[in-house]
Amino acid sequence: MAARQPFTDTDTADEAVRTTCDDASTCKRFATSKGYWKDPYIQYFVRSVGERKAPEINRGYYARVQGMNHLLDAFIRKAECDCQVINLGAGLDTTFWRLKDQNLMPRKFFEVDFPTIVARKIHNIKTKPPLSKPIIETHSTDSLLLDAHSLDSDRYCIVGADLRDISSLDEKLKKFQLNPELPTLLLSECVLVYMTPSQSSNLVHWAAETFHTAMFINYEQVNMSDRFGHVMIENLQRRQCTLAGVEACQSLDSQKERFLKTSWENADALDMMTIYSMLPQEDVARIERLEFLDEKELLQQLLQHYSICWATKDKLNLGLSQLAF
Repeated sequence: MAARQPFTDTDTADEAVRTTCDDASTCKRFATSKGYWKDPYIQYFVRSVGERKAPEINRGYYARVQGMNHLLDAFIRKAECDCQVINLGAGLDTTFWRLKDQNLMPRKFFEVDFPTIVARKIHNIKTKPPLSKPIIETHSTDSLLLDAHSLDSDRYCIVGADLRDISSLDEKLKKFQLNPELPTLLLSECVLVYMTPSQSSNLVHWAAETFHTAMFINYEQVNMSDRFGHVMIENLQRRQCTLAGVEACQSLDSQKERFLKTSWENADALDMMTIYSMLPQEDVARIERLEFLDEKELLQQLLQHYSICWATKDKLNLGLSQLAF
């Protein structure tokens, strides 16, 4: 019998990163239960609403979800759905089901995450008909490819892989009909920051080299060199969560630089406070009435320490560089 590998610091760090998937899902579950936005599917991944989250956290997640969806939907519309989406570090995200409900389905929607998270998600999909039915409805044959760490159908695919191992990632995605010729949107939310700068650069460079017409949308920390940023880092370190890639999170410029240095043609970035002020203000006024917020400054500080950066390359001249807020 093979000797069991010793448990390393990397395992501990990876486990801490995996728990951030639950944090994000429980925060989204709570915010949707309060009516910040509608997500009828998250209840099948996170059963209970859980303990109360502070209003500034709920508004932060609202800005994150609305901001990411705004760019994602704009890309799919530009490509007239003739595209593919890859959600890197997708966790328990429900975007595929939302896009199906809104008739905004790309040709294929891929998700990648740690194998343990993928196994959990597949289990939920298999045992919850509201999740499995839309996948079966968009599939042309009787049989789906399904094992412990992957699920593949005509329009939806979920793969267990380590984003730091590019050759394995590339091989797995191509095995499931990833098409380098199609316009491709890549999404990541608080994923690159847990990789070293060289690992995240390799991933971003792989995307630029693989797809000739593409957009990469990255939601992540920014302005991390000030006092508030240091407190955020310390809080995460207490939970054994090291932000290995924090140097790319120093400023909006450093966020853009990562893409511009790795063969992307254009890159833009805005902090979440700016994005919050650019979202449809009627809906912002609605969500601000949901809960009283005592600490307006705290919300402002929080939103100034997260950003969305998006990069494009556009051989097919779809007009991707015009996509913005």
